[in-house]
Amino acid sequence: MIHATAIVSPDAELAPDVSVGPYSIIGPQVRIGAGTVIGPHVVIRGPTTLGAGNRIFQFASIGDDPQDKKFGGEATRLEIGDRNTIREYCSINRGTAQDAGVTRVGNDNWLMAYTHIAHDCQVGNGVIMSNNATLAGHVHVEDQVILSGFCAVHQFCRIGAHAFVGGLSGVTRDVLPFMMVAGHPPEPRGINQEGLKRRGFGPEQLRNLKEAYRILYRSGLRLVEAREQLAALAVNQPEVRAIVEFLDRSERSIVR
Repeated sequence: MIHATAIVSPDAELAPDVSVGPYSIIGPQVRIGAGTVIGPHVVIRGPTTLGAGNRIFQFASIGDDPQDKKFGGEATRLEIGDRNTIREYCSINRGTAQDAGVTRVGNDNWLMAYTHIAHDCQVGNGVIMSNNATLAGHVHVEDQVILSGFCAVHQFCRIGAHAFVGGLSGVTRDVLPFMMVAGHPPEPRGINQEGLKRRGFGPEQLRNLKEAYRILYRSGLRLVEAREQLAALAVNQPEVRAIVEFLDRSERSIVR
C-alpha cells in the first residue's frame, strides 16, 4: 500500500491498510488511521494525528510549522479526525505555544483545493471550505459551516454552527450561528434557510430563527437590547438559545 517512491519515516505509525502514493513524504511523529488514502506528492509532518477514512489529494501540505513569526520550534501538534476529504494544495499548520498548542480539524469535512487552515484553528464537523477559502490563526469554525470560495476569515474570529459565508467575503467579526453573510465587508443576508432544511430543521425552528434574525437585524434595537429579547425567547427555543450563548462568548463583536 506504500508506493516504492514514497518516503515514510520509521517513526511514523500507519494502520496496515493506509495507502501512500508516489513521492509522498510522511515524517516522524505522524499517526494515520485505518482506511486513509494519501495521494501522490503529499507532505505530512508531525506531530500530526489523522483518524480513519481520510482522503488526501496530491500536493497537500499537512502538519507543517505554523506561519507565525513568534514560533520558535516549540512542540505543537495537529489533530485531524475521520472521513475528511482534503483536496489539492490544501495546507493545514500545527498550533503555537501562544494558544492551546494544537490545531484541530474534526470529522466529515470537505476541504476543497487551495484552502488554508492556519495555526491554532479549531474546525468542527461537516464543514465545507470551497476553493481558496482561508482561515487565519486562532479561528474557530463550528459544525456544518459553509465557507464559499475565496472568503478569508481574520484571526481570532468565530463562525457559528450552520452559518454560510458568501464568496470573496472578508470576515473580521464573528458570524452568528444559522446566519448567511456575504460581501466585503460582509453583511447579514438572512438565515441559512436552505441549508437548515437539508439538515432537518422543521418549520417551527425556521420561524423561530427568522424572528431572531428580525430582532437582531431589522428591529433597530441596539445589540444589548436585541440580546435581552432573544434571551426571553431562548427559554423555550433551543435554536435561539444557541444564538444567545454564542453572543455571550463573542469577543470581536458580530457581523451586523
